[in-house]
Amino acid sequence: MAVAVQGQPRDRNRGPLQRIRQSYSRYWYAYAMAAPVVVVLGVLVAYPLARGFYLTLTDATNLNVGHTVGFNHIPDSFKFVGFQNYADILWGPGSYDRFWSHFIWTVVWTVLCVTLHYSIGLGLAMLLNRKLRGRTFYRLMLIVPWAVPTFVTVFSWRLMLSDGGLVNSALGALHLPQPGWLEQPLAEKAAAILVNTWCGVPFMMVTLLGGLQSIPAELYEAAEMDGATAWQRFRHVTLPGLRSVSSTVILLGVIWTFNQFVIIFLLFGQNATDVQILVTWAYQLGFGQQPRDYAQSASYGIILLSILIVFTAFYQRWLKRNDQAVM
Repeated sequence: MAVAVQGQPRDRNRGPLQRIRQSYSRYWYAYAMAAPVVVVLGVLVAYPLARGFYLTLTDATNLNVGHTVGFNHIPDSFKFVGFQNYADILWGPGSYDRFWSHFIWTVVWTVLCVTLHYSIGLGLAMLLNRKLRGRTFYRLMLIVPWAVPTFVTVFSWRLMLSDGGLVNSALGALHLPQPGWLEQPLAEKAAAILVNTWCGVPFMMVTLLGGLQSIPAELYEAAEMDGATAWQRFRHVTLPGLRSVSSTVILLGVIWTFNQFVIIFLLFGQNATDVQILVTWAYQLGFGQQPRDYAQSASYGIILLSILIVFTAFYQRWLKRNDQAVM
């Protein structure tokens, strides 16, 4: 016992290099297994991110970035401008039309889509969690929009939402207005939310269904014996039982929807300016115009990353406070 007590201060007095060496000698196999993943992430994530951040500090375009023509290599000729790109995006001339209008629409788009995903997904999950005849068939049918490749789904909706498509034909048969889903700004936003909801609900439904099945049935039986109504059972048993699952899927839904490039781009292309969210607008700046403004496009990417990091930090802190309040 005396040797162990005397050895404790000596372990704490070791330097960081000694502790790293000791940790490596003990867990070298873990480092060896993790090394390929670290290398791949460094090549595919860390280097492009560092390169993108460097471009945000320049005035890089496709006209001054180094490239090779035949056997001749033309070096980079862009200049270092510091944080001028960020200042120009956030509060420069025309910043509302170039950033803030798209930012506001991106936030509205994310909130509406995630709300619809979660509410419809939870309703379908609760319905399928009951004993219904043909429940397996219903589950398979509701998962189909998630299983079908996204580009197939978007192109199918594009055909149905066109002027002579199925949607307007059905509205005309009912003597209802037939909006230009792919031409009018407000109708375009409604169409984007509709298609994204169609694609995103199955994931929420499957995930929440798994969470519902993990809630003990005894809790519902006890609540029913105590005279709790259906709403009280939902509020005091179902929602608390889904707390951990809901917090995860909502966070993932916000991140995915905030960066949802495929649906907006394939449904409208680069023509519908009003419906472009930040990620598609960044693509248009970097690849959809001449000259291609790589610096501005990369700056949008860094701003997007910063927004999501800040949101995730505040969201996790809010969840932790709620968990402590419940406990």
